Amino acid sequence: MAKVVVFNQKGGVGKTTTTLNLAALLARRGRPPLVLDLDPQAHLTSISGAAVSDGRDSLYAFYQESRQLAELVRNGGGWSVIPSHLDLSKVDSQFGKGPQALNRLNAGIVRENLNTERPILMDACPLLGVLSLNGIFACDRILIPISADYLAINGALQVDRTLRALERVLKNPPMRRFVITRFDTRRKMSWDIERRLRERFGAELCETRISENVSLAESPAQNTDVFTHAPDSRGARDYAALLDELEAVGFLN
Repeated sequence: MAKVVVFNQKGGVGKTTTTLNLAALLARRGRPPLVLDLDPQAHLTSISGAAVSDGRDSLYAFYQESRQLAELVRNGGGWSVIPSHLDLSKVDSQFGKGPQALNRLNAGIVRENLNTERPILMDACPLLGVLSLNGIFACDRILIPISADYLAINGALQVDRTLRALERVLKNPPMRRFVITRFDTRRKMSWDIERRLRERFGAELCETRISENVSLAESPAQNTDVFTHAPDSRGARDYAALLDELEAVGFLN
């Protein structure tokens, strides 16, 4: 099964929203994933109803205490979650960036056979540090959300440079897909950004665009996904189309 990390070095692009809604729809379609929250802000953990009060019950314990990943899995309301905690922010200072540290998460997933029967989704933190690199080294797919604003173009190019540099040390470079988020059809800027990204990334840019949609903004405040909050909304339709597209190209197999 696929191991997908949702990553961008720029914040505010819909990374957690994308992870959440893909997880929710996979669960609705009978393929509940295992979701790893690699962001110390723990937004995905909170929205999933899997918040923990002690870092020893979170992914941090895997790094600090060498606990088994399977011991840390919690019910996320239809799918499984290994929760984050603010203590995860200590990982970058506590562990170096040597090969052993960067491959630690991948080694744990392989050792425990965690993705033999279900896909894994990882919500990476927006900083290029030990946590996000653990996600990249553990994955075989990278999904990069890009918001429809001009600063995001520079962010996308930065991610592209980062991933190309990492290809020299990755045994099997992961499949990549970029997806545009917060797309407003009424704004000429949105169409211009799509054109520029299509020229740069070609088939790696998803045909599906995630529209700017109030339901996508409201659902996290209700601690739920858009399919539960507003199943008939444009946001729900867009994420359903994105999942269909990703499945069609084998991205989630």
